[in-house]
Amino acid sequence: MLFGRYEHTLDDKGRLMIPSKFRSELGSTLYIMKGYDGALSIYKQSTFESLSSEIESYSFEKRNSRAFIRTRLSSTYELEVDKLGRITLPSALLSRYGIGKDVIVLGVNDHMEIWDRDKYLEYESKCDASDEETAENLVKDEDNDW
Repeated sequence: MLFGRYEHTLDDKGRLMIPSKFRSELGSTLYIMKGYDGALSIYKQSTFESLSSEIESYSFEKRNSRAFIRTRLSSTYELEVDKLGRITLPSALLSRYGIGKDVIVLGVNDHMEIWDRDKYLEYESKCDASDEETAENLVKDEDNDW
């Protein structure tokens, strides 16, 4: 399981040092694609293969499925981790999704997210403001009604 938050700066070639806690879990071949809420999502090979199988099960005959399939797969790149633990983020994805040099890397259970620093801080602020209400709505306590 990936978790935690790390602040990094991309170098001039768009390379990102993968947090050391993530390296052994992720492996040497990774897949990056458009994520949610403005983030890029990075998956290890086995998780990406499961995600791909799920995507293959969607009906291309349905408009929403087609849009999802196209958006996800057209934004997917295979990445290799170099011997220093870095990956080169595709410049096309960085510019397409507005991610600058200063980034925040999140561990999100089965994948890693890359966020533009300023966009994530704004997102985090909004989420923090409603965190307790969100938690209350997510937790079902059927035995206690207090």
